[in-house]
Amino acid sequence: MKWGLACLPLLLSAAQAAEPLAARVAAAARQAVMEQAERDGLQGVEVEAELAAVPSTPPTCAEPRIEPVDLRQPAHMRFVLVCPGVGARQLVNVRATLSAEVGVALVALNANQPIAERDVALERRDISTLPDASSDLAELVGMSPRRALRAGQVLQKRMLSAPLLVRRGESVRIVARSGPVEVTNAGEAMDPGRLNETVRVRNSRTGRILRARITGAGEVVPVEMDSSNMAAPDQSRD
Repeated sequence: MKWGLACLPLLLSAAQAAEPLAARVAAAARQAVMEQAERDGLQGVEVEAELAAVPSTPPTCAEPRIEPVDLRQPAHMRFVLVCPGVGARQLVNVRATLSAEVGVALVALNANQPIAERDVALERRDISTLPDASSDLAELVGMSPRRALRAGQVLQKRMLSAPLLVRRGESVRIVARSGPVEVTNAGEAMDPGRLNETVRVRNSRTGRILRARITGAGEVVPVEMDSSNMAAPDQSRD
């Protein structure tokens, strides 16, 4: 019992010393999350942070330097406490919660269905585990879900892709430009594709297959200019 009473002041002093340090680490975590949220363009950001566990033993110096180790997920952040000139290092885990006004699906969305303005709105959500949420509705409108999404779901960038502008078997315009001259032919897409992707296209007049880059809905430009691919144009203008 005497031993326990003798140690009590030491335990209290260690706990008291940890309190301001915990506040400093939490502040560093909040700042790191806020700075990343600002870089990501998030709106209405709110951050809270706390140590996952107070260090059982305080650092060997009064003012340790706080350095980030892993900031990838707010809910599982790691920092290291470094005592300058001593070399002692102590790892601490921090839990942070991040909420912001982000794009949320107002209705169920089918895969490959372009998102319309009426389909999405900004709502406050906890995105501590959603690092690729977006507050930019203009960035989301026009994109297509890679898979079906439910109403109320946060729209993560990894779930979305540019919409298909050309579908396999569809008719396309093959447009070739050389200076002021533009030649257009009809073609058939042999592959589906999105903006700036390269697909195979069959020239409807010559039957030849060429590689073309998608420049718009139903429109492609030959990757390599070949007069035989563009023979007998539908129209030409100077």
